[in-house]
Amino acid sequence: MSFVTILYAALFYFAATILFVGLAYRVYEYAKIPAPLKIPTPPAPMTQRGVAIRIFREVVFFESLFSATKWTWLFSWIFHLALLLAALRHLKYFTDPVWFWVSSELVQVAGHYAAYLMLAGLLGLFARRVFVDRVRYISSPSDYLILVLIIAIAGSGLMMKWFPSDILAIKLFFVGLLTFNFSELPSDAVLLIHLSLVIALMIIFPYSKLLHAPGLFFSPTRNQVDNARSKRHVADWAKRMESTK
Repeated sequence: MSFVTILYAALFYFAATILFVGLAYRVYEYAKIPAPLKIPTPPAPMTQRGVAIRIFREVVFFESLFSATKWTWLFSWIFHLALLLAALRHLKYFTDPVWFWVSSELVQVAGHYAAYLMLAGLLGLFARRVFVDRVRYISSPSDYLILVLIIAIAGSGLMMKWFPSDILAIKLFFVGLLTFNFSELPSDAVLLIHLSLVIALMIIFPYSKLLHAPGLFFSPTRNQVDNARSKRHVADWAKRMESTK
């Protein structure tokens, strides 16, 4: 195998380990954080079913963001929808045989044009941080760098339309990573840039604000039932203290 193949195989294994172990640890940390008070944001549901519906609306429609600021909601929703479509399109590189719905023209065409929508949404979010005073004031350098990184990933992915690589070889490389049956990775510059940026995103994901993805499910303002008037709420650590008395 070539040096490029060995290098990127090692980098992807390293990045995947950081991503999944880091995410698992962060989720564990979120799950262990006590919630001593009932603080659901009103109007809050009074049943667990209502909480599930509320979280669904938050995940799919970004309900609270829509209520806060329409332009941010629009750019953010466009970006996340496009990201989902692009991810579905990329499944063809990791499945063998390719699932029938992944190889359908609808998914493949939608995933391709989603890259343009992704760039539009990201550029809108970047402009928001630059031109909106209150957002610029609370933005840190990492906020800009993450946006630039994802913009570069989407842009380099689109550039592969004009600088094509061997699609079959790319698929064999990634399927080989999953099955430990390694194949050569093409050494085209645009492809390697695109993959390097993806690796960088995988490594920083568990340590960045991108953790809002799993963190949403652990937010007490969203996942709590508004039943403080009918049922006493006692945090787990407080229950343990009471049991030791």
